[in-house]
Amino acid sequence: MAMAKTESTFKNMTVVLTLITTVAAVGLGFVYYLTQEPIKLVKAEELKKSINLVVPGADKGVISEVAVKPDDGIDSLYFYEIVIDGKRIATAVKTYTDKGFSGRFTVMVGFDTLGNIIDNNVLEHKETPGLGDKTSKSKSTWNEQFKGKNPANFKLIVKKDGGDVDAITAATISSRAYCDAIQRAYNAFVAYYKINPASAPAEQK
Repeated sequence: MAMAKTESTFKNMTVVLTLITTVAAVGLGFVYYLTQEPIKLVKAEELKKSINLVVPGADKGVISEVAVKPDDGIDSLYFYEIVIDGKRIATAVKTYTDKGFSGRFTVMVGFDTLGNIIDNNVLEHKETPGLGDKTSKSKSTWNEQFKGKNPANFKLIVKKDGGDVDAITAATISSRAYCDAIQRAYNAFVAYYKINPASAPAEQK
């Protein structure tokens, strides 16, 4: 009798645990279903703001996304073409670098049709607060130095390595990585649109 009672208790526990896990799974699935669309909308809005930041006025045009595989790097870049009155006026490129001090970070950079940098900013990073995070507009004006530059004649290398970029004090690795991200975006940009970098206008001093 004791054995039968034990088996009965075990079966009851199994049934109860199964019911609990099933209800929990259904509940989680329902919550995911309810939050999936709002999360998607928030991400879409954040993306639009990021594009509009590097290409002011982009929200007045039609934006289309294109995944572009760079010659260097393992992941695709994302091109956001801004078209107004049937004409592409600029392209925002979501690029990345794996050379950050704390690993990968992503950058959004806007190019006009000639490859000049309209503006740029960090989207995600894990860089050191007070140092590497100064690549973000919310922390400093450091990335303003890229605005209006064309990588065809502006060396995206920090000055201590022979380039034209002023590095962030005590954050040379982050500065180099940021340059790497923008260079990757530019290389993919000129290849995709078949632009000859040699045709870029000389920088006005």
